[in-house]
Amino acid sequence: MRLLILAAGYAVRLQPLTLNTPKPLLPIGGKSMIDRILAKTASVKDIDAIHVVSNRKFFQNFVEWKKLRKDASRIFLVDDGTMTNDTRLGAIRDMELAIRAGSIDDDLLVISGDNLFDLDLAVFLKFAKSRNDGVSVALYDVGSIEAAKKFGVVHIDDKGLVTDFEEKPQNPKSTLISTGIYFFPRQKVSNLREYVNSEGAKLDAPGYYIKWLSANDKVYGFPFSEKWYDIGDLESYKRADGEYLKRGE
Repeated sequence: MRLLILAAGYAVRLQPLTLNTPKPLLPIGGKSMIDRILAKTASVKDIDAIHVVSNRKFFQNFVEWKKLRKDASRIFLVDDGTMTNDTRLGAIRDMELAIRAGSIDDDLLVISGDNLFDLDLAVFLKFAKSRNDGVSVALYDVGSIEAAKKFGVVHIDDKGLVTDFEEKPQNPKSTLISTGIYFFPRQKVSNLREYVNSEGAKLDAPGYYIKWLSANDKVYGFPFSEKWYDIGDLESYKRADGEYLKRGE
């Protein structure tokens, strides 16, 4: 299995913190977000390689970060060639680029590089691998309709199949949202290229691809109740930083 971390965004809402530092390398409780993600993968024993896709503006930041990692030999960095938020490729095209660059033909765990969560990834993957006729996505109940408007809102049936997915809706039908944690079985990885090349495909948020998949294939939702943090602006960043400092982790 491969791990792909999406880290090519510009996080303009977190400026000035992100003027010279990419969001995944910002410290939370004294440890960068991306290091916290990789710490969560310790319970997953079959990850053979880690792919990190960055933009060109912050690519050197990740080169320097990689040098400090004990597992640097299995980390592969991908430069998407963009320098500004206005020219960004979008998360979906970055995924497709990283898959091509890494010649990925394996089960694939994809995690957004600004993701902070207490979910046990081994539990999520056990669920996902038992349903390898489709893609799986980790879900979280944000508890309010207003909060749900900022995310990809999901509805699942009693078998866990995603029956509806809407990216940042004005009138959310539920408070269950996608958290940016996805599992693609090996045989489903190539579907991404079909979507990218389809007419009218939206290539920014991964949720657009998940919506397309839910209509054209199978997508399973895995709701979890452990803590999940949305780091969307300076206020939420400071709140998460303070909570992790108190936790001492």
